[in-house]
Amino acid sequence: MIPSRRVYLLLLSGIALAPLLAVVWDVPLSILGTLIFDGSVLGLMVLDGFQLVPHSVQVTRQVQPQLSIGRDNPIVISVKSRNQPAQIQIRDYYPDGFEVSSAALSMNLPANSSQELTYTVKPSQRGEFVWGDIQVRQLGAWGLAWYDWKIPQTQKVKVYPDLVGLRSLSIRLTLKLSGSIHKRQTGIGTEFVELRDYGSGDDIRLIDWKATARRNRPLIKVLEQELEQTLIVLLDRGRLMTAQVLGLKRFDWGLNATLSLALAGLSRGDRVGIGVFDRQMHTWIPPQRGQIQLNQLLDRLSPIQPVLVESDYLGAVTTVVQQQARRSLVVLITDLVDTTASAELLAALGRLTPRYLPFCVTLRDPQVDCQAHTFTQDVSGAYARAVALDLLAQRSVANAKLKQKGVLVLDAPANQITDQLINRYLQIKARNQL
Repeated sequence: MIPSRRVYLLLLSGIALAPLLAVVWDVPLSILGTLIFDGSVLGLMVLDGFQLVPHSVQVTRQVQPQLSIGRDNPIVISVKSRNQPAQIQIRDYYPDGFEVSSAALSMNLPANSSQELTYTVKPSQRGEFVWGDIQVRQLGAWGLAWYDWKIPQTQKVKVYPDLVGLRSLSIRLTLKLSGSIHKRQTGIGTEFVELRDYGSGDDIRLIDWKATARRNRPLIKVLEQELEQTLIVLLDRGRLMTAQVLGLKRFDWGLNATLSLALAGLSRGDRVGIGVFDRQMHTWIPPQRGQIQLNQLLDRLSPIQPVLVESDYLGAVTTVVQQQARRSLVVLITDLVDTTASAELLAALGRLTPRYLPFCVTLRDPQVDCQAHTFTQDVSGAYARAVALDLLAQRSVANAKLKQKGVLVLDAPANQITDQLINRYLQIKARNQL
């Protein structure tokens, strides 16, 4: 039972009336009158609170069992009143560390009605979390007391990678596939389809000389882009991926990009495999096709966390060479510091060419970009800008060396990496670079 503001005002008014009563009566009677008045107010407050108990509202919470990291996940609070209007305040005990749009909710509800209140939470870590009870306060009919109680609503929820982004990407990819027209193109691709007679303008390099000799007329090979290709994603979970970037660890940004790229590859009919590594290969999921593979990727990758150890790029690449003999697009998601610290990365990716198509994806901190392009007149700001410019310059040099070795490179802000990576992958598929 909690007194309302009206009770405090009435008690203060009773104290203010004591001097006036002292003028009419003597002091003892004025004090006695004030005490009777205040006692009556407190008694009415208690009565108001107890009368509310059978008319208390019903409150339930609706939370998705799987939340998305770094996203605003909606939480719905359903409230149902009984046979009298209700003025209520609600405090939901969400897990610690979640950003919340509104810590407390309030509403006025007519009698015998129901209403939903919605707020959002933004988790910054993956894993399993416990949601607590719901604290509810309801104001009595006389406005004197708040009836305060807890509703047991304890439940466990899991925070996954960006499932919201995956659903949105799946819709976009489906629309692109349904709207595209696949045409068989002669001379483009690697898969043999058929033989046909040579025609004017055909590429003479496609003539099948053995078939021509057997049939005594020029025949050419009809080739088509290979539909089933292999995509391997190597995700670094070492020291460089533990840094915080815009509220999330760099590894979480990389994991979101990894799953989005896997979804894009599977939707195009590719075989997709993923390896997560630090000083050794922590998790290796062989390439497979279909929705079952995406479900397996979500289940096995979601619990993984980055660790403070140096990553062995050469070991990760060696695992790919040993496990995957077929030509593949190998995407390595990590971060670059400078050419000296990234020498092993340069050597490892250089080993993949020309048998595989290596693709290095590095996640840049957008705050470094902002610092580098922000002009300032104070000395400390000038030093900070100089350091940021030097970091970007060293990244550019390291990326240039990768390109010289035949490695595809994408260096983008961590919060923009997913969209840019998907676009680059679709370009690689469209140009038949693999």
